[in-house]
Amino acid sequence: MRWTRWSAAALAALGFVLAGPFAAARAEVAPLVVVTTPDLKSIAEAVSGGAVRVETLVQPGADAETFAPRPGHVGMIRDAALIVRVGLGFDEWLDKLIRQAGDTGQVRNEQILDLSTDIALLEVQGRSVEARSGHAHGAANPHYWLDPANAEAMSARIAEALVRIAPAGQDAIASAQKRFAVDLKQRLTRWTAKLEPFRGEAVVAYHNGWPYFARRFRLNIVDLIEPKEGIAPSPARLSGLASRMRASGVRAILHEPFEPVEASRYLAERTGARVVVLAPSVGAVREATDYLSLFDYNVDRLAEVLAQPR
Repeated sequence: MRWTRWSAAALAALGFVLAGPFAAARAEVAPLVVVTTPDLKSIAEAVSGGAVRVETLVQPGADAETFAPRPGHVGMIRDAALIVRVGLGFDEWLDKLIRQAGDTGQVRNEQILDLSTDIALLEVQGRSVEARSGHAHGAANPHYWLDPANAEAMSARIAEALVRIAPAGQDAIASAQKRFAVDLKQRLTRWTAKLEPFRGEAVVAYHNGWPYFARRFRLNIVDLIEPKEGIAPSPARLSGLASRMRASGVRAILHEPFEPVEASRYLAERTGARVVVLAPSVGAVREATDYLSLFDYNVDRLAEVLAQPR
């Protein structure tokens, strides 16, 4: 009996000793930030100072515009202290996840950060699809993260929101955001210089994902191959586009890894332009491992193609 009582006491004491570190670990779990795309994950991690955990719904290499959420994503939304989105209808599927998460727990408006609200937007329009834009999204073209200059404001807003959910990490977050902004500015100077010789260069894009990139680097997108999002071009459209490309001296066709390549190759064969595959997001190509390397890759690849003789 004494052995039994001693064993029970010893086991209880051992359980208390072992439980202490695990209980502390549970108490110290960093707040969860859920973002919609790998680009936002890269920026959020860069400015987090290790104060939060960041998870993305769309995985690297996947097309956010055709993303289909899974039931397991509802739990991520429910557990998130902060949800960061592109907005402008680009990640419209998030709204359904938020509604579903609301069935089991309240998701408050202040938990959702829409980064589009402080951006100088292009192609501002109503809900209808403009024939020129080929985009079926919301109030404007949503690909604003492809102007790297926008990332300074984006990172600052994310950092501000992170401080709200992880106030103990305020200094680390501020330092990380400052480092990111400095690195971004230095690289932007280099990227701009590399594409400066091609200022005003006429290009064609398959998908309307590049107006912010073109504005930043002074490129002229003369037309789109895709007449509307997800709609393949007709033979008549391709014939007319080939004529306009020759007349404008187009030397590069901007193509994304997710898009069908047949129309771009057809136009390249008939105009002498070269198809250049650019990464619209982190992970879309092997070299684009984070937000800054995304532009390292895109700028280098495009400059390489445009530098070739006509």
